[in-house]
Order: sequence, then C-alpha cells, then structure tokens
Amino acid sequence: MRRPPIDPGLLAVARGDAEADLVLAGARAVDVFTRRVLPASVAVWRGRIAGVGAPGVYARGRRVIDLRGAFLAPGLIDAHMHCESTMLPPGEFAALAVPHGTTAAVLDPHEIANVLGVPGIRWMMEAGRGLPLRCLWALSSCVPSCHLETAGARIEAADLAPLFDEPDVVGLAEMMNFPGAVAGDPAVLAKVNLGLSRGVVDGHAPGLGGPALCAYAAAGITSDHECTTGEEALEKLRLGLHVHIREGSAARNLGALLPLVTPATAHLFSFCTDDRHPADLHDEGHIDHVVRRAIALGLDMPTAWAIGSLHTARHYGLPDAGAVAPGHRADLVVFDDDRAPRARLVFSAGEIAAEDGRAVAASGRPRPPLPPGGGVRLPADLSPAALRVPHRGGAAIRVIGMDPHQLVTEDLRLPPRVEGGAIVADTGRDVLKLAVIERHRGSERIGVGFVRGFGLQRGAIASTVGHDAHNLAVLGADDADMIAAARALEACGGGQCAVENGRVLATLPLPIAGLMSDRPAAEVITQQAALLAATRALGCPLHDPFMPLSFMPLPVIPRLKLSDLGLVDVVKFEIVPLEA
Repeated sequence: MRRPPIDPGLLAVARGDAEADLVLAGARAVDVFTRRVLPASVAVWRGRIAGVGAPGVYARGRRVIDLRGAFLAPGLIDAHMHCESTMLPPGEFAALAVPHGTTAAVLDPHEIANVLGVPGIRWMMEAGRGLPLRCLWALSSCVPSCHLETAGARIEAADLAPLFDEPDVVGLAEMMNFPGAVAGDPAVLAKVNLGLSRGVVDGHAPGLGGPALCAYAAAGITSDHECTTGEEALEKLRLGLHVHIREGSAARNLGALLPLVTPATAHLFSFCTDDRHPADLHDEGHIDHVVRRAIALGLDMPTAWAIGSLHTARHYGLPDAGAVAPGHRADLVVFDDDRAPRARLVFSAGEIAAEDGRAVAASGRPRPPLPPGGGVRLPADLSPAALRVPHRGGAAIRVIGMDPHQLVTEDLRLPPRVEGGAIVADTGRDVLKLAVIERHRGSERIGVGFVRGFGLQRGAIASTVGHDAHNLAVLGADDADMIAAARALEACGGGQCAVENGRVLATLPLPIAGLMSDRPAAEVITQQAALLAATRALGCPLHDPFMPLSFMPLPVIPRLKLSDLGLVDVVKFEIVPLEA
C-alpha cells in the first residue's frame, strides 16, 4: 500500500515554517523503532504527523494539548481478525475497539463470505468506510474452507481479482487449505499468485512442519497465527514466517509463545485476536489487553507496543502506520501507566476518536442494504428422528475432545451409551450429541457426532455461527430440545439460543447473515449475558460455550471435527465413520 502524495503544507509544518493543526506537547513518546521513551512535542497537519521533536520544538498549533507527561504511542493494529466474530458490523465493532486504542485492524471477511459470497465481502467493505477505525482487508482465500463442508457460497480466484483493486486491501487472507497449497493445487495457487501480485499472503497451518511446511513457505505464504507451542512457532520463524501471536476469546496462545520474543526475534511477531466477543472487547479490551498481558509476563512496554503496532504495519506494507514518526498517520494513543497501559485519549487521523474509554467520533455512514440470503433454511419435516444414531455394534465411537482455550481437538475413542438400539448422549461422562445442519440451501444434509468438554447437563444450545461454512451447530443432551433450538434460530433468521424442555430460555438474534446483530453493541452485550446465564442454568460450567461450539464444525484445524457431511479427520483430510 502506497503513501499518499507529499503535501507541501506537511513539510512546512515539519520545518517549523507553518502552524500545525494540532500540537501534542509534554508527551513521553514511545519510540517503537529504538524501543525507548523520549520527551517530545508532536505536530500534526491534516491527519498526519509532521514532526516529532524535543519539548518546545513544536509549539505553534491551532490547537495545543498539553499531555503533562503522559505516554504517547502509535495506535494499535490487530494483525488478523474476523469482525463478524464480535457479532457486530464494522461500525459497532469500532465503537468498542477504538476506545481501547485500536486504530486499525486487518479484517478477513471470511465468515460473511462463506454465507453470502463476494456480495457479502463488498457489504463489509462498504460498512467499514468512514470509521475512526482504519479497516484494512485481507481477502478471503478459502470459501468454502475445503471440500469437507457445505458453505453458502464458493469464491474462486477470478471472483477475488476485482476486489484487489479496492484501496484498503492489503493481501490474501489465511490460506487454510494448506494441503492444497503444499500439493500445488492449481486452483489454490491461482489465489496465492493473485495475492502475491497485489500484497502479502497470510497463512493458516496448524501443526504443519518439516518438508510440508517448507513447501508452504516456498509458495510465498509469509505468516501464521495458528501456533500453539513454542516448538511449532520456532520452526516457522526459522523458515521466515512472521508469527501472529493470537490471544482472543477462544484461542489464547500468548503464554506459550511469548518466551520466543527476544531482542533478536521481536520484529518477527505481531499480535492478533482472530475472534473476539463483544463483552470481552468491552470488559477486557482488544490488542491493548494483549499488550498488558505481555507486559505482566515480563516483556518491556516499548517492545510489546511495537509488536502491537509497528510490526503489523511493516508486515502488511503500510509505510504510514504503526509509529509516532513524521509522515505517519496521526493514529495515536495517550495513556498514563506504562505497566498497564489503558487508553485515555485516542486520535484517529489527528481527530479525537475516544476519550476516557468512550468513543466520541461518529461510527460511519448508515449501513448499506444487505444482499439477499443468509438466513436459516431447514427441512420442513425436520424432527428428532433426523438426529437418531443407530448403534451398529461397535465397541467404541469417535468422540471430539474439546479444549475451551484451543481450537485443536482430540480424537477420543469411547464406549457408546446405547438406548433402544441408538447411541445417545451420556451427561454422566460429559458426552453430548452434536449436530451440524446445513442451513443455506434447505437440504437434508446433517452431520451427527458426539463431543466431550462442554459439561452441559440438560437441554440444548444452538448457533448459526459455525466456522467456516456457518451452518447451524446444535449441542444437547436431548434430541427434542436440539430440534427446538434449531427451529428457534430458523424463526429469528439466525443467532444463538438455549432451550430446555422445548422452551426457549434465551436468544441472541443475529439477522445479518446469521452472524451479526443489527442492534447497538450495548444491547448485544446484554443479550449475550442473558444467553450465557441460560447456559449456566443448563449446567454448563464454561464461561462462553458458544465460542468453542462455533469451532466444532471447522474442518481445517485438527484433529476431529464435524461438518454437515459427517465426522472429519482433519489429519487424514477425509470423512470418517462414527463407530471406530
């Protein structure tokens, strides 16, 4: 991405020959280049930093703000996330993220793309214009993620090509079809080559190593955000990949990867959240939360801030972002405590966008009209019988072993509980029934399996947020409640719900493609709190079971997952039978 043309007025302010639009005096500027904190005065002209000098060097401005010794740092940048995971469209997401110091995010509209295709991507781009948050787009590379699920759309390289002409596109998003990339699949390489010709190509290769990883890197893929161990990350670093340390609402990898950050390696890391729920954004924060955690774990503040800003900007070829430096956008954060930074003031292009934890800038233009589709289409005769699993005599079944803090799962082999000739849920052993129902076309495709780790004691929960195809995922101890939950989401056009004895306890409607709410962020947070309270009433001990539930259908992260086509052995990359 190129800088805009040089503005002679910017140079005049930098030389001290003209008055600045804004002067930030009395600052302690965080120098992310040399990892120091220096007393400074900063001059801003038309949304860009003209000069950074010693105190008093820049003093003439139409507006002068004395920071009185507060820290001044570049705005934070999320290196990889799906805005849809917040269950909010871009404007409402910005209203939560900007007060935490996030001034830009590299967004992969992969979720809505799997539901609505290219029109969904264009809708997200349009909804992201004119915000105090700089929405940067990495175009979705895998729609569907692979051949082992049914998505609402299919996007090929030719469909993506025109989107790369959009000004805020920085590259091709996570190439999840790593087997196709490694094998040199022509359709996969067509997308990779398109990304390489227009920007960077980001990776997604959990557990990949050895010669296969070499082939993946040789294809031009330059990053990965799926590392869960230090050994995995180190191998990828040594082969030249940039590692995005992920610390979101579902996967939390900071503790395992931070020991690899040293003065020699720090420039090879960025921070990302991937998926972040609205209450977590509001209560804990965004990238600032990751920065605070890194500092608490022993990383010095300037390095932590550089990982959260400069390194991401450099990875994506953004020469005007990520630093308090001349020529850079005046996307800036003011905070008072370098041991636990919390934004007191946030500037977007030189304008105050948030103050004392509250957004003050407009949240963009009205949302554009949504493309058709994206609701829930279920078979008219869908009944509990569709979820019945006949027992064929096997001594063991494959059970998904879920870890609420990781996206990877286990492939467990457990004896089934059999009643009336059918395999049923066994709450005593925390083995629940899981179904994934295709919702885009109204087909009768339903995958049924079992999962351990949720702890639900009764009833059912369901969600149309089901990565990546976003079919309807429903988990339960009772088949009738599972069908009732699916019907409840059909009625509201998508969302999440909890059901017991056929009665809907709580619902979070997500009418925008079954992924996002059309309500203000505060209302969504309230609805989500009521929903999570309902899941606790069903005996679920997890803080938020819907986040791990959303990843149970994801057939590109090992080990065992469930799609509408059946159980997926992700290592073998094939459908496998329930009875082992």
